[in-house]
Amino acid sequence: MEIINKKVKVIGASIVALVVLALGGLTWYQHTHFNSQVTINGTKVGGLTADAALKKLRSVSLTNAIYLDGKLFYQGQKTAAGFTASDLGAVKKVLKKQVTLFPTKAAKDYEIAPSKISNYRKVTLKQELKAKLESENLKRTKAQDAYAILKDGKVSVVPAKKGNQYDVAKILKEYDRISYSSDLKLQVQYLQPLSAKSQEVKTEQTKLAELAGRKVDYQVQDKHYELKANEMLTSARYVDGKYQFDTAALKNKINEINQAQATLGKTFTFTTSTGKTIQVPGKTYGWALRDSDAIASITKAYETGKTSLNAVNDIYGIGYLTYGTGYDTTLNGGLGNTYAEVSIADQHVWLYKNGQQVASIDVVTGKKSTGEDTPTGVWYIMYKQSPSVLRGSSTGSGSYEVKVNYWAQFTNSGCGFHDASWRKNWAKDAYISDGSGGCVNVKPSEMPNIYNNLSQKEAVIIY
Repeated sequence: MEIINKKVKVIGASIVALVVLALGGLTWYQHTHFNSQVTINGTKVGGLTADAALKKLRSVSLTNAIYLDGKLFYQGQKTAAGFTASDLGAVKKVLKKQVTLFPTKAAKDYEIAPSKISNYRKVTLKQELKAKLESENLKRTKAQDAYAILKDGKVSVVPAKKGNQYDVAKILKEYDRISYSSDLKLQVQYLQPLSAKSQEVKTEQTKLAELAGRKVDYQVQDKHYELKANEMLTSARYVDGKYQFDTAALKNKINEINQAQATLGKTFTFTTSTGKTIQVPGKTYGWALRDSDAIASITKAYETGKTSLNAVNDIYGIGYLTYGTGYDTTLNGGLGNTYAEVSIADQHVWLYKNGQQVASIDVVTGKKSTGEDTPTGVWYIMYKQSPSVLRGSSTGSGSYEVKVNYWAQFTNSGCGFHDASWRKNWAKDAYISDGSGGCVNVKPSEMPNIYNNLSQKEAVIIY
């Protein structure tokens, strides 16, 4: 029995020794060899030591073929992987990292940046991939973001539409992540539209709802117009923190106001000093709303919440004073009660100041026989100057330069009121064959009163 016990003990000790030896060998192997399904940069190194793995990695040639969802998308130039002897330390670190207590067949890929990786893959191939993606996107359908819109007086949301354009930024980010791998296999990622439920669209809805409730009291002379945003804006959007407007309806309203009130280019009904009611075409005198200025000021008021505006800053005119004339009066059909009246037939001038006649004199106007008539229509006093030098030309007389004591111009072509000390013929019919070059000649003795009672911007009615 004692002999048997000794044999059992020997066998047991042997078994333990074998197990310890086996475990030791296994532990040694696990710490010096990669698990069977381990890859480095996509290259299989299972069962290899660090030295053997590096040798295999150094022999790898990269095809630089780029795949999207398993399909070849772009074929680059072949390059070496770029591993050198100096990468052994990095391989050993991976070997240590992948160690498990017992052998495993679990697939695991590790990435190591080769010490001499080709600049082609890091820069050139990436640029080529980007160019290819962007080129393909030109043929693909662009996603359309959802957005809020104010239209027909109501705020609604236009739903998003999906597209199939590549999300270049995300794909390139994934490329950077796997750029060391032997196989460049990327997942397709598409540009996604902004959802109707996004915070951005909700903000747009809120901003447009606020806009829709705003209105502006727009004063044009003595009239007031209530301009509601939800009626005057054909449509509106709120994009990147700013409003965008379709102002077709507002433009129509401005044109409507101009038709009703503006005087620029209109024909004036005028009662002469002799009691006749005549029609005189507007020339430079008058004002009108410039629709671009009016639209800009009104829409800015909508944006800022301002509730009242005066159109005085939105008017324009023509001639010397481009900001318009006559806006400050509605009397006498817009001509006001301070104006100069010139009758070609009567060769006479009347001046009115605040409705009172302050001058009534005979004058000589432009020479009719040579077509140098003083131009008819409604003009305005552009400016006054005393003294002044007149320069110009007249038919049959050539160029001239003459000094006058008083000058008040009313046409762009250079016609105006002035004294004419050289004139000898002041007859009623002098203008027919002995008239001026287009100006209104006034006797020197009467010109001071005319000059002093003329004001810049006042109407000059010639008929």
